[in-house]
Amino acid sequence: MKQVQIRSKGSQSAGEPLSQSGSRSVVLPEPDPPRPISRHRRNQSQHDVFGPGGTVGHQPPLKGENLNVAKVSEGGRKQRKNWTLMWSLLTSDQLLLHKEAPQGSSQKPGGKTDVVPLCGAVLEWTTEKSKRKNVFQITTNTGSEYLLQSDSRSAAGQWHEAIGRTIESSTENGASPLRSNSSDYLPRHSSLPGYGSASPKTKQRNQVHRRSMNMFSGSRLKHGASDSLDKNGVKSRLRKFIIGRPSMKTLQEKGLIKDRVFGCRLSTLCEREGTTVPRFVHFCLDAVDKRGLEVDGIYRVSGNLATVQKLRFVIDQEEDLDLDHSQWEDIHVVTGALKLFFRELPEPLVPFAFFGPFVEAIKIKDSKHKVEAVRDLVQDLPRSNQDTMKLLFSHLLRVLDFSRKNQMSTQGIGIVFGPTLMWPQQDAGNMAVNLVYQNHIVEFILTESQQIFDLDKKQSLDCDGLRK
Repeated sequence: MKQVQIRSKGSQSAGEPLSQSGSRSVVLPEPDPPRPISRHRRNQSQHDVFGPGGTVGHQPPLKGENLNVAKVSEGGRKQRKNWTLMWSLLTSDQLLLHKEAPQGSSQKPGGKTDVVPLCGAVLEWTTEKSKRKNVFQITTNTGSEYLLQSDSRSAAGQWHEAIGRTIESSTENGASPLRSNSSDYLPRHSSLPGYGSASPKTKQRNQVHRRSMNMFSGSRLKHGASDSLDKNGVKSRLRKFIIGRPSMKTLQEKGLIKDRVFGCRLSTLCEREGTTVPRFVHFCLDAVDKRGLEVDGIYRVSGNLATVQKLRFVIDQEEDLDLDHSQWEDIHVVTGALKLFFRELPEPLVPFAFFGPFVEAIKIKDSKHKVEAVRDLVQDLPRSNQDTMKLLFSHLLRVLDFSRKNQMSTQGIGIVFGPTLMWPQQDAGNMAVNLVYQNHIVEFILTESQQIFDLDKKQSLDCDGLRK
C-alpha cells in the first residue's frame, strides 16, 4: 500500500485528520502487477487462440461456416478433386466437415461427417492445386490432404489462422516431432495473397521452414523408412551415378551399345555400311520380290506388331539376318519393318527442305513441266536419298505389275507410302491438306518413274548396280 498526499482546497469535515502540512492522506490500493507473458507455446495457444465461445485472438467468434472442401488424397493415395460445400466446425483438435448445415431450430448439422485430425498436421496456402482463390491445404499425419476455400478473403484468413493455432496446440499436446517448427512454419492470414504485410525476412524464413516441413511430412508418411530413402540422399546418389556413368563412346568401344539401324540418319547409316542404299532396305525388297508380289494387300496389310519389333531388335543388334527363316515367314512382318524403318528416320527420305518445293511442283498444271520440276528435285537429293528412292520405286513398279493378284493400285501405294516417305518439319498447316499432297507426290513419281529416274523401259528394274 502507498500513501498519496492530496492538498485540500475546500473546508474540512469534522473529525477528519489533517497532516501538519495541511494535506490529507488517502490510502489507495496498489495496482495489480502486469500479468507475465507465458513463453510456453502451449500457454500462448490457450490464451491467444481460444477464448470463451471459441474466439480466435482478438477477432470475432469463429462459428460454424460453409467452406468449399476438396479431399485430394487419402492415406497417401491421390483422389479425384471434387469441390463440395460443407459446414465446417473447429474443435480443440479436429476439424469436422458436415455435408448439411443446421436448418431451422436444429442446432446439429446433418449428413455425413468427415473428421480431419489436426494433431501433427501441416497447413499451407497453395496456388498450384486449384485455380480458385484463397485456397489452403491441410495434410494430416496419416497422409490425407484436404483443400479448403472461401470466396471471402478475410474469412479464409480467419479459418487459416484458427486451424493453424489449433494444430500448434494439439500437436504440442500430442508430442509430435513437428512441434518445434510448427509456429514458424504456419503463415498468418496476413500472408494471404492480397494482404502483403509480411517482411522479406519473414517470407524467406517461412519458405525455408516450408521446405523442411514438407521433407519431414514425406518421411512421416513412410513409417519406419530408413535414412537411405531421404530425398537429399537419393538426389546425392543419383547425381554421383550420372556424373560417374561412362560416355556413349566408351560403351560403344566396349561393345555394350552398338550403332542402331532404326532411327539413324540415312546418310550416316550408308556411310557406316559403305553403300548408298542401306542393307536392310535391300534385304526387305529382295524378300518381297521373292515371295510377296502376289500376296493380297502387300504393304497395305499390317503384320504382327510384336514380331515386327522383334525383327527390329535383331537388326539393331547387328545379328545375322535371314528373312527366309520361319519366324519371318509372314511377309507382312517384313513390309511392316520396312515401313517402320522409313518412318523412324530422323529426317524422311524426302528431306524437310524438299517438302515445300515438291508440293509446289505437284501443283503445276502442265504435265511436261511438272515432270521436269519433279525430276530436277529428285536429282538434287543427296546421293543416299536419291539411290534409295530409285531402288524403292523400281520395286513398287514390280508390285504394280501384279496388281490383279495383290490388289494394290497406284493410289493404294500412294496412300501407304505418302506419309511414310515425306512429312513437313513443322506441321503448321492443315494436316489433311499435307496428307493429300504427300499421296499425290508419291503417285506421280510412281507413274512417271521411267522419266524421273531415267529408267529404260527394257531395262531390268532391280537396280543391281545399286546393290554392289
